[in-house]
Parts: sequence; structure tokens; C-alpha cells
Amino acid sequence: MATLRDIQRRIRSVQSTQKITRAMKLVAAAKLRRAQERVVEARPYASRMAEVLGSLALRCDPGAHPLLARRATGQKVLMVISADRGLCGAFNTNIIRRSLDLLRGATGEVQFSLTVVGRKVRDFYRRRPYTLRSEYVNFFDKLAYEHAAEIAGDLIRAYTQEAFDQVELVYNEFRSVATQRVKAETLLPVQPMAGPGEGEGAPLDYVYEPSPAAILERLLPRHIETQVYRALMESLAGEYGARMTAMDNATRNAGEMIDMLTLQFNKARQEKITKELLEIVGGAEALRQAGG
Repeated sequence: MATLRDIQRRIRSVQSTQKITRAMKLVAAAKLRRAQERVVEARPYASRMAEVLGSLALRCDPGAHPLLARRATGQKVLMVISADRGLCGAFNTNIIRRSLDLLRGATGEVQFSLTVVGRKVRDFYRRRPYTLRSEYVNFFDKLAYEHAAEIAGDLIRAYTQEAFDQVELVYNEFRSVATQRVKAETLLPVQPMAGPGEGEGAPLDYVYEPSPAAILERLLPRHIETQVYRALMESLAGEYGARMTAMDNATRNAGEMIDMLTLQFNKARQEKITKELLEIVGGAEALRQAGG
């Protein structure tokens, strides 16, 4: 049975843990506010860019630019974005589980290599028989557009050199503080938007200035960079939201454990006091009978 000193030691230990989880919650809340503002500001631009480029891809010949070209070599890249740190609930577990589903669901003709972003997903796949073509870790605390440009530039160069025929992007989309949704979407080749429905006729074309080739050459790489940057920011905001929720739950659970241990301590102390009183009364009674 635990002694009073053991229970006191456990209470102090849980109180120390509670202070840490409360501090981590406050830090995550402060970082989340800034990350959420960046995501909200970036979403309209990224969405409009995807819409414009999807419209151009629908009207252009796939051979007009290497990033529009569609091939069937069976070589694909899965880009997975996780966090660098843990203590954020099921945030990393969900993204890893979704990426594994995609890898295991590939047919025999398809061979995936991995571009991993985040230390958690990198460490996971390093211990498993999958090909890691590139790794990017330890930059989320100072995330900038240059990081997205570096990742996108590597994928663009390899795609134009026909090293693979498709890039699938898997990341956590930020929905709210308590909700992140795992998304999987095609990053390369650039996907055309949905064509007109039955009976609507052919899509309208545009007059290009200076030329379709010049516009695509300028916009397509920027579009890929923008989509990667948006996914990184979505993942970062989702990580902070998940950590804030996880640390809030941990703080509340620590409080409940402290209450339970305090009750256990009071009961044990009361039992000890009662036992000592009984021993005193018993000793006094023995002395009285011996003296009588």
C-alpha cells in the first residue's frame, strides 16, 4: 500500500506535469493565432490560382508545357506532410495512416517514392521498406515561402525530366482548433478544371497576351509553389490546433488525477490518525489495567 510520502510525491509529479501542459497549451494558442491568420490570408489567392490554372489547362494542349504533360510510366511520388514534433494528439497518426493506405492500395504496375516533410513522417518511413527520394525537416518554426519554393522546385525539375508521372500530396487541412481533415490531392500534373456539362457546348477560349506559352511558363511553377506553401501552412495551423486541444485535455486530466490523489491522501492520513488514536487508547487501557 502506498505511504503518505509516496502519494505526496505523486501529487507533486502530476502538478509539475500539469504546469508543463498548461504552458504548452498557451504557447500553441499564441502560435495558432498567427498561423491561422496566414492560412486565411493565403487561401483565396491559392484557390483563385488553382481555378485560373485549371481553366487554362482545360483549354490548352497538354503538350504546351511539361507540367501539363500526362504520362503513364507507373513511377509516382507521394508527398506527405507531418509535424516535426509530437504531443499533438492523432495529428501525425492520421496523416501516416492515410499515406499508408495510398501506398498499400497501389496496383502492381505503380511504384511510389516518397517526399517527406516533417520529422515524424520521416522517422516512420525510415524504418520501413519504402524509397525516400527527399526529406525536409525542422523548418516549421520559421516557415517561409522559400521553403515551399525549394520543395516545389525539386519536384518540378524531376517531373520535367520525366523521373515520374504524378505527384500526390497528403496533408492535414486546418478546419478549426479541434478539427483537422486529412486531404489527398494531385499536385502534378496540373489538373484541368471540370469541363462543361452535357449540352453546354465547348468551353470558351481566351485571347492570350503575350502568348499562351509565356503565360504558362510563368504561372505554372508559381502555381505549384503556391499550392505547396498553402499545404504547409494548413498543416502548421492544424498542428498547433491539435497540440492546443491535446494539451488542454492533458491539463484537465492532470487536474482530475490530482483531485483523486488528494482524496486518497486524505483518506490514508485519516486512517493513520485513527490507527494512532486506537493505539494510544489501547495503551492507556493496558496501563490502567496493569496498575489496578
